[in-house]
Amino acid sequence: MVTSATAVAVLAERVSRLATGVRVAAVGDRTAAAARRAGWRVDLVPEDTSARGIVAAFPDVVGNVLVARSDIAAPTVVDGLRARGIDVDDVEAYRTVGTGDEPVRLDTAPDAVLVTSGSVAREIARRMTPLDPRTLVACIGPGTAAETSAAGLPVHVVAPSRSAESLLDALVESMNTPPPNRKAPK
Repeated sequence: MVTSATAVAVLAERVSRLATGVRVAAVGDRTAAAARRAGWRVDLVPEDTSARGIVAAFPDVVGNVLVARSDIAAPTVVDGLRARGIDVDDVEAYRTVGTGDEPVRLDTAPDAVLVTSGSVAREIARRMTPLDPRTLVACIGPGTAAETSAAGLPVHVVAPSRSAESLLDALVESMNTPPPNRKAPK
């Protein structure tokens, strides 16, 4: 099971090809696309492209399931599969590192900040706050929105599905919809 495109890249770098009979589950479409580019056949992409969604959609299996993930990934997948009695090899495939400790100072407040993961939310909260009250905070999905709120940031836009396209569509729609107390531009 791969939980991100980065996990696919790390594994594909180390394993030239998968052994016959190995089945691949990907948490979402972007991860599945990365797996296919690596030459892997993808057997499962859950309709609910989240950690909980892949646990719910995962079939009962005999044998081990390798879960390749980031060092900071929540244990939702591993704990969920183990709770179902599935034998899991939990592998830290890569480490997520910040980009520095200095506050990010911008000459002009951004119109929007795109939040694509809980770790991005925490970095924004740590290095970019306080955000200008006019800056929209747009999250890639409901799970990321919850983590963004937990990091102390406002959430203005939530993409209905976890993809870059959905995030951008939701942001554009939000930016083109005037608040109730303001008239639309002519």
